[in-house]
Amino acid sequence: MAATRCRDGDLVRRRSRAGRALGGLLLAAALTGCGQGPVAPASPPPTPGGPAVAAPAQVTAPPDAGVAGVPALTASPPEQRFGWQVAAVTAADLPHSWRPGCPVGPEDLRAVTLTHHGFDGQVHEGVLVVHEDVVEPARQAFAALFEQGFPVRSVVPVDAFGGDDDASMAANNTSGFNCRPVVAAGGGGWSQHAYGRAIDVNPVENPYVLAGEVLPPEGAPFTDRSVQRPGMLTAGSAALRAFTSAGFTWGGQWRNPDYQHLQR
Repeated sequence: MAATRCRDGDLVRRRSRAGRALGGLLLAAALTGCGQGPVAPASPPPTPGGPAVAAPAQVTAPPDAGVAGVPALTASPPEQRFGWQVAAVTAADLPHSWRPGCPVGPEDLRAVTLTHHGFDGQVHEGVLVVHEDVVEPARQAFAALFEQGFPVRSVVPVDAFGGDDDASMAANNTSGFNCRPVVAAGGGGWSQHAYGRAIDVNPVENPYVLAGEVLPPEGAPFTDRSVQRPGMLTAGSAALRAFTSAGFTWGGQWRNPDYQHLQR
């Protein structure tokens, strides 16, 4: 697979915005933990656990704050068109999602600041961390979602949740890289998220059904896939085609369907 490697000069210039976004998320989570009020990224992402990652923003509470009791913020209104800016990351940017011994290093990863539609009908900004090889396919997919008006609840690195995948899913957060094992019956090796090659989209609307257990539990009302509702990825839907056309495979067709999971 051809890598979408940026020239060093491009990375320095592009880091100016996306790099600040990643660092801003860390500061936002720290402020929340100190009791200084809700600080979070563009759409309604929470900051349940520990120091975190969040987008540069002014603190406001959008009308669709998502999970009850979860603080939220919006960035200063992004332009009403699709935006995608790429930056390099370091280990300091990924304090909970990366550690020595992971199958890829921070130098293989990129932080992307992107715009997306929210469930409130507004355009928001978020940050997604993926492998550098996945940057271009992911851009194609999220650009198509934006054109469709497909709503995404929030896009925040899992570091905003202390690297806790369960907390990120419960908050209905769309995320990419997380150095963790695969979640499957019997276990088995690294998850594709540990390589930055997988993205989970709207985990509540698209839950993982593992041997009858719904992950996250908040996704139980969406296990009936016969009714298309906003934010869902279903077989034959335009939203799913946005990813499959870019070369992603979908976990929704597995024996234990993982409707949120897309990997490349």
